[in-house]
Amino acid sequence: MRIAGITIPEKKRLEVALTAVYGIGRPKAKEILNKLDIDLGKRAEELTADEEKEIKKEIEVFKIEGDLRRDTQLNIKRLKDIKCYRGTRHLKHLPVRGQRTKTNNRTVRGNARRTMGSGRRKTEKT
Repeated sequence: MRIAGITIPEKKRLEVALTAVYGIGRPKAKEILNKLDIDLGKRAEELTADEEKEIKKEIEVFKIEGDLRRDTQLNIKRLKDIKCYRGTRHLKHLPVRGQRTKTNNRTVRGNARRTMGSGRRKTEKT
């Protein structure tokens, strides 16, 4: 089964398999399946053609995949353009939502410390 160009895993429960689509999480997947009276534990391979059509039709209502990704990128671009605090944090590749930066996110800042001797070669004893 394919939805919005994404192949839904056949062996997983539908509740989890639908989360392969960007923009659909567990709560939205449960909401869709409950609305259509489809068992949450049913596998994607066990669906009938009618159930697949119903699920696809129900998912088309939501903004998913490319449209959602485009919107989030446009929102971030807007923040950068108006140079607000969140926009400048995005520009600097730093945490946007108030996380501490003194001790965490070293890899993002390019200040990754390594353990002693991790980059050294062992000297051979003669």
